[in-house]
Order: sequence, then C-alpha cells, then structure tokens
Amino acid sequence: MSASPAETNIYTPYQRFLLLIVTLVLLGMLALFGLLQYLTAFLGAGILYVVFRPWFTALVHRRGWNRAFVTVLLLLFAVVVLVIPFFALTSLLIDRLHILAQNTDQILLVVQRIERKVGMQVTQESNVRQLLQQGAARVSQWIPTLASSVLNVIVIVGLMLFTLYYLFMQEEAFLAGLHRYLPFREKTMNELSASLRNNVNANVLSQALVALVQGILTGLTLWIFKVPDPLFWTLVAFFMAFIPVLGTPLVWGPAALYQFAQGQTNQGIGILVVGLVVIINADNVLRIWLAKGMGNIHPWITLVGLTLGVEIFGIVGLVIGPLLLSYFIVLMEVFARENRARAHVSNAAAEALKRLAATED
Repeated sequence: MSASPAETNIYTPYQRFLLLIVTLVLLGMLALFGLLQYLTAFLGAGILYVVFRPWFTALVHRRGWNRAFVTVLLLLFAVVVLVIPFFALTSLLIDRLHILAQNTDQILLVVQRIERKVGMQVTQESNVRQLLQQGAARVSQWIPTLASSVLNVIVIVGLMLFTLYYLFMQEEAFLAGLHRYLPFREKTMNELSASLRNNVNANVLSQALVALVQGILTGLTLWIFKVPDPLFWTLVAFFMAFIPVLGTPLVWGPAALYQFAQGQTNQGIGILVVGLVVIINADNVLRIWLAKGMGNIHPWITLVGLTLGVEIFGIVGLVIGPLLLSYFIVLMEVFARENRARAHVSNAAAEALKRLAATED
C-alpha cells in the first residue's frame, strides 16, 4: 500500500511555514532587485496618485464622471503640465551650464575683480582655474549621459503613467490590498496616510508654488538690475528654491557680487536689498500661508530628507526623502504608544491577579 503525500513530506507544519516565509522574502528581494532601476517610476506614480486623487474623487465619486475618461484626462494633464516641461527645463539648464562652464576665463575674471574689490585674495588663480575646469568636465559628462539615457527615461515615464492608470482604474482593489497586507492597525494606517498626504502637499504642491514665485521674483530682480541672462538664472533659482534655508540666495547673492565686481555698486546693493527684504520674506509668508491648508512639515525633516532622498532616488527624492523620515517618526510614535498600551494592560492584569490572590487569602 503506497504512502499518502502527507506521510512522505519530510517537513513539519512549522518548518513549512518558515520555508514559505523565506521563499516569499527571497522572491520579493529578487523582484525588487530586478525593478530597482525603475523604482522611481513606481514612486512617481504614487506621488502623482496622491496629488491627483482629490480631483479624481471629486469627478468620479461625487459627480459620477466616467472613470476611464477622468483617468486619461489626468494622465494627459501629467504629461503636458509636469513631464514635458520638467524634462525641457532640465535639458535647457544642463545645456546652459555646459556653455557657462566652458567660459572659465570670464568666470575667473569676475572672481579676480571681486577679490580686488574686497582687498583680499580668497584663493590662488591656479586653484580657481582647476576648480572651474573640473566643473566644466563634470557638466560636459552630463550631456552624453542624458542623451544615452533617453530610452531609459521614456521607459520610466511610460511605466509611471501605466502604473498611475491602474492605480485609478482599480483604486478600490489597490486600497483594499494595502489594508490587507500592510502589518499596521487601522489607526496607524490613517497616520501614515496623513503623513504621506502632508509630505506630498508640503514638498510637491506648496514647495513647487514657493519655488515658482521665488524663481520669478529672482529673475525679475536680476532683469531690473541688468544682470546678464536673467531667464537662465530664473530657471536656476527655481531649482535652487527647493533647497531649504539656502535656496535663492545662492543665485541673487553671487549676482550682487557680480554687479559689485563690474563697478555697478548701486545695482549690487539693489539686488541685496530686494533679495533680503522681498524674496526671502516671500518664502516665509508663502510657507506660513500654505501651511494652513497644506502639510506643515518641519524644515529639519525637509532638509535632511532632501539630502537623503536625492542621493538615493534622484529628483523623486525631493518627496521620498522627507516622507521616509516622517514615516520613521510616525512609526516611532506608534511603537511608543503600543508599548505604553501594552505596559498599561500588563500592569492592569498584574493588579487584577494581586486582588484575586488577596481575595482568596
């Protein structure tokens, strides 16, 4: 009489359970390793999903519009308003930096004029020239890298839009899957959801608006005080404005020094006054105003998160980095709360046992 399959299996139920977990972990790590170069596509899809979800909810769930039609409209909006302008501005910025880095003699001349104005030599001419040449070489390397990665960029953008499409088309199944497979209680899920929403609002919507306003103000200031190529520096100021604390002073500060070096003292003073009085305070006023209706994220979390996120995830790290820190803080608070609740339950149980023992005695 042949043995049944249950009798021939060499593993105990506990061993099979452990092997199942190990297999799942290994398969998950293998899938993550294979998709690692496209991770920014999924992260970008998640960010856009959070950004567009209020519009999707208003049109589909409240007004009853066709789900597929609204999803396609949102995808077209993302391509026309976000994807194409971003890559166009990035390409233009790299091209202009490449041209600027090639003119090392002009930059060196400006540095020398500034040194003569302040009456001190900051560094040796050979060191400045070597630094500028290294910068020019680095920028020159970006151009072929950008050209060779066009196909990869197209794949990432296509995968991001494809993922975003199914996030909206199968929204209910997606949200149900999160609640089913994530190892968090309902209250913790709500806290993490609020943290995600606050980070996206603070680091995408409000930060992009602040950067746009500061970039325009910086460009207008440089144009009024006759700094060369104000449109290019407007783009630079827009990108720099995403950096907390430093931001646009990295643009209008050197512009003021440039005007001083050219003998345009009044224009240099004007740039400094507008920068210190208008541009910086516009940042503070806008952030306070936007914090009332959008996420209010501490500047330390944003600054450290940007440093962490951009290094790991690239441009998407502007959101992912602060989000990781926020999630870490939220989970630490959850851990502390769970420990307090467990300690309270344990103490209550111990007190109940003591009372029971005293009653029996």
